[in-house]
Amino acid sequence: MTRKILCILHQEHSSPGRIAHRLIERGFALDARRPRFGDPLPQTLEEHAGVIIFGGPMSANDADEYVRVETDWIEVPLKEDKPFFGICLGAQMLARKLGAKVDFHPEGLVEVGYYPLRATPEGAKLLEWPDHIYQWHREGFDLPHGAVRLAESDTFANQAIQYGRSAFGVQFHPELTTQMVYRWTTRGHERLTLPGAKPRREHFEGRALHDRKTQIWLDRFLDLWTGMMDGAEAEKVPASQNAKAVAK
Repeated sequence: MTRKILCILHQEHSSPGRIAHRLIERGFALDARRPRFGDPLPQTLEEHAGVIIFGGPMSANDADEYVRVETDWIEVPLKEDKPFFGICLGAQMLARKLGAKVDFHPEGLVEVGYYPLRATPEGAKLLEWPDHIYQWHREGFDLPHGAVRLAESDTFANQAIQYGRSAFGVQFHPELTTQMVYRWTTRGHERLTLPGAKPRREHFEGRALHDRKTQIWLDRFLDLWTGMMDGAEAEKVPASQNAKAVAK
């Protein structure tokens, strides 16, 4: 059985960041695809051990064809019970697929920077969670029917959810490298002026204070998530073949 992870990205320069490094260290190969630019999505995940849908500046409510196609395609991992991990936009697509609403904060607030995070009792049973986490979003999602809330915050209640055995969605960004924070706060500097956003210097101050806890959480989460890929045998794929998917 394969140990290849499908990574769905949304911009030409997007990267799985340090999640790529963590997966390669665990013996997984990466299959990076960008449906927005014409890459097809597989009709089955027979050749993949799991899938991650990453974030992007677009909305899960957008009418673009690739947004609709990706959201509908989530039926594949759900039906096949393959491990699914949605990050920010990916989590919002999962919520929409499950019938929940994705929308802006009623007061127009955003989370851009580091913010407090609280585990729910259900989340605390699974993992130890960081008390602050990096965010970059204007919209949030309602709790889908049948999903369990694992973590929450004051501004956007649903920060991490689990659906079924192996589908997870998080509103925050554990994948970011320091270089990615520099890039986001430069190219997306206009978001730093939105209501509730943190000034740029606090992004780096927060990273110095909280990123180690995020890394510990990510390692533990990936151990949990990849542990659901029972009986898979690692493909002998040189790490260099994954280099284009990894943040420099």
